[in-house]
Amino acid sequence: MAADEKSRAKTEQAKGKMKEVAGRAVGNERLTAEGRAEQAKGDARQAKEKIKDTLTD
Repeated sequence: MAADEKSRAKTEQAKGKMKEVAGRAVGNERLTAEGRAEQAKGDARQAKEKIKDTLTD
């Protein structure tokens, strides 16, 4: 399960980065903001998993 959550975090971060870059390329602020938000969500998920790993070791 933890590996699944970690991969979800990486996927969210990558999708967010792609949205942010695409938004900047076309000048769409909404898409850029969505990308940043998705990256932040992935970062939070990854941090949560790191904390869980630290506590269970």
